[in-house]
Amino acid sequence: MRVASDQPIWPNLKNCKAHRLYIQARSRQIHIRYNPAMLTPAHIESKLERILLKVQKPGRYVGGEFNTTVKDWHSARARVALVFPDIYDIGVSNVGLKILYDQINQRDDALAERAYLPWTDMEALMRRDGIPLYALESKRPLSGFDLIGFTLPYETLYTNALNALDLIGIPLRSADRDETHPIIIAGGHSVMNPEPMHAFMDAFVVGEGEEVIHDIINVIQQFKVETLNVERSTFNRDELLLALAKIPGVYVPRFYQVSYMDDNTIAHVEALAEGLANPVVKRVVAHLPPPPTKFIVPNIEIVHNRVSVEIMRGCTRGCRFCHAGMITRPVRERSVDEIVAAAEAAIKSTGFEELALMSLSSSDYSYVVELVNAISAKFEGKKLTVSLPSLRIESVSVDLMDSLRDRRGSGFTLAPEAATERMRNIINKYVSDEEILNTTRAIYSRGWTTIKLYFMIGHPSETLEDVQAIVDLCKRVLAEGRKVAGMKCKLNVGVSTFVPKSHTPFQWVACDTRDSVLDKQGLLKRQLRDKNIKLSWTKPEDTLLEAWLSRGDRRLSDVIESAWKRGARFDAWGDQMNFNAWMQAFAEHGLDHTFYTYRPRRTDEIFPWDHITAAVRKNFLFQDFRQSLEGQIRVDCRLNCFACGILPTFANMRRDHPGEAWKCPDVKSPRKASNQLSVISDQLPVFTDQSHLVVVE
Repeated sequence: MRVASDQPIWPNLKNCKAHRLYIQARSRQIHIRYNPAMLTPAHIESKLERILLKVQKPGRYVGGEFNTTVKDWHSARARVALVFPDIYDIGVSNVGLKILYDQINQRDDALAERAYLPWTDMEALMRRDGIPLYALESKRPLSGFDLIGFTLPYETLYTNALNALDLIGIPLRSADRDETHPIIIAGGHSVMNPEPMHAFMDAFVVGEGEEVIHDIINVIQQFKVETLNVERSTFNRDELLLALAKIPGVYVPRFYQVSYMDDNTIAHVEALAEGLANPVVKRVVAHLPPPPTKFIVPNIEIVHNRVSVEIMRGCTRGCRFCHAGMITRPVRERSVDEIVAAAEAAIKSTGFEELALMSLSSSDYSYVVELVNAISAKFEGKKLTVSLPSLRIESVSVDLMDSLRDRRGSGFTLAPEAATERMRNIINKYVSDEEILNTTRAIYSRGWTTIKLYFMIGHPSETLEDVQAIVDLCKRVLAEGRKVAGMKCKLNVGVSTFVPKSHTPFQWVACDTRDSVLDKQGLLKRQLRDKNIKLSWTKPEDTLLEAWLSRGDRRLSDVIESAWKRGARFDAWGDQMNFNAWMQAFAEHGLDHTFYTYRPRRTDEIFPWDHITAAVRKNFLFQDFRQSLEGQIRVDCRLNCFACGILPTFANMRRDHPGEAWKCPDVKSPRKASNQLSVISDQLPVFTDQSHLVVVE
């Protein structure tokens, strides 16, 4: 073990408590570097034996779970470590990591193993005893793998990713790595704007990973230098990264140059090598592959101890605030038979007693009632709870509720998002109060005792009257429930704060101010005081952090690294979030954090993410934004295709896969040799505030 030469060596803290070690590590920024050749799995297991009984939940760190895939290290021509940069309890449930783990391990020539971020007590002991971040399956240091893939579904994992890189023992920045280091890639919804993390990742996967991961592995195998009696092969790193950059859907930041204007907005983004896409178009799979069914059964209780089967991908509703709904188009559905077969196989292989039928809007699945009835028939007489985690109020039918009655859990979750007709028109999620009341009344009357309602505050042009309407609607829902089910009715009300996300119609608007959010939250806290109402909300500091990281440009990389050096990590955990570290990091680099939050965007502005596309055209998004200003709605695009850009981009793919699996129209035109993205209009309006529009000539 050696310590970075510019850092003091730790004193002998052998007898100190783990928490004290961690606090001292944070305050003194001790970052250990490891030599992977000196640490074998036996060495790591020996070190673990001495510390595991000193930490919370040792089961997070031992591996050996049921259904783990363990493959021969030496016969694999590509070794992939999949990292979820949060604790085991959360990461084991991540669907994206499960899919990649399954896909890679189906190959005879590759292996995939897993790692999660240790909690603070374990991190302190690992740093003290020189234990690098290791794979649970083999106990090998991650620095010995060919490829390390980070799953980043949300932005508050960014400092955790840096912490993981440091625990692995490799340079944080891609520019500082050489041929002896593994390739570091990242994927997930948050990397639709990869720029804040551009300095730390060698490459990003834009879009869906089932097919592109095989393309990446194939390229890595081609570039491996096969050397006899050498444990780990090396790469010609620059040539390898350029080859990766030419894979559709892979973005390698070092081959793109960003120029800025005098006002600090983006002037243009230039590709630095021939043959590179600009913009980089997301990857999609034409037909959803069979879902994984051999789920890892965790050693400890985790957040979601259940089988999850993705029933469809994408959403057709077009909610203007919804990042996931825009970036996961087109909608593709699995058949009822395939879902039931996958559920049966997964239940048999795990023994779980809960089944989650996953999608962005499960009640919009074309055959949802038939599916629930088929699940009930298949598991008749067995103890199995079925949950549909995401339901639309307007598509929750009486038939669906009746089908779920015998398989219900304790609660039912709905997301009105707003409580006035005006606000629902603005966000394009229109449903009447009467529909909400009728649906919740029917749910309570069928035996569910708890309903969860999700709302969002901070929408464009929202007023305190709109927030008061949330209070009034919640009280009416509970009153209606008591009429049919008495005082046992409960209502959980979750109120998050809106962040305008990339690739959505609201990417042009500013965030609500901190003072305004506090006023709105104060109103809710004062008026939703009822023993049967549980209110939860998002702290303004958490919202600001999410906004900086989701809307930031390349300059945010310096801020993220500085915040991490000041102790920021586990930013999504309320008791760990260090807001002062972030404010100090912005000040250190001379950046005004309000530039990324409270500034409305010109509509001709080039966004930091414009060289990355989800295939939904910017001009379409702008038109939808204009409609929001006028209070107009778009109907579900299953009913009317609005030419968002998906079909022009993936026309050949849709032509090769006609029929009902996609919810986009069939393509009848002849096949084209190339599939170019539609070019947006050269003339776009610019707004100086949210009520006045001018046109740039």
